[in-house]
Amino acid sequence: MKKRGILNAELARAIAALGHMDVFLIGDAGMPIPHGVPVIDLALCGGVPSFEQVMNAILDETVVEYYYLAEEIVEKNQHLLNFFHESMPGIESEMMPHIDFKKCAR
Repeated sequence: MKKRGILNAELARAIAALGHMDVFLIGDAGMPIPHGVPVIDLALCGGVPSFEQVMNAILDETVVEYYYLAEEIVEKNQHLLNFFHESMPGIESEMMPHIDFKKCAR
């Protein structure tokens, strides 16, 4: 039985299957996900686990080569923007409008 790291079997399996240049999305409960797109729901109740807790657990087990953010994060959530920059220093990123970000979820 696994006792460290990500214990959620679906999430651990998805992370283990990642390869170079694969893309995955980490979103909050409000992120619209089209039908047919695989979802691993980690929510227990509102805000639990927090977005940062999920990100930290995933960052402990993955190599991030590049990441995308919605442009609106600059004005809407400076705290989270700082979290990304501090958590992944030196990793290239790209911003796009939220509407385009949602399209990428397909």
